Amino acid sequence: QVQLVESGGGSAQAGGSLRLSCTTSGYTSSRTCMGWFRQAPGKEREGVAGIYTDGSYTYYANSVKGRFTISQDNAKNTLNLQMNSLKPEDTAMYYCAADPYTACVINNPPKYPYWGQGTQVTVPS
Repeated sequence: QVQLVESGGGSAQAGGSLRLSCTTSGYTSSRTCMGWFRQAPGKEREGVAGIYTDGSYTYYANSVKGRFTISQDNAKNTLNLQMNSLKPEDTAMYYCAADPYTACVINNPPKYPYWGQGTQVTVPS
């Protein structure tokens, strides 16, 4: 079974930082698209950041550019999202996802066949 398990969510003050991690198991791929998504209550799930596991490309939503950094630790099979300069609008449930089959597309959640359970990030106003 392919499994993705997230950790690192919680609360942080505006301007603070959090680091999310997603450990993966059950599959291997030489070039897998890994992504972070988020969904706030009443809103659509949106792409935040993505990366190929071979390190060839990364992408970010405009709303997080310069603040968030996605990285892949292949030795640990772990996807990370370093979130700095947090804002209240970053409050959402954050999900990691994997697509071993097609190219990374930031705002197409249905294409990702594998998902984690989600971890809550809260930045009070």
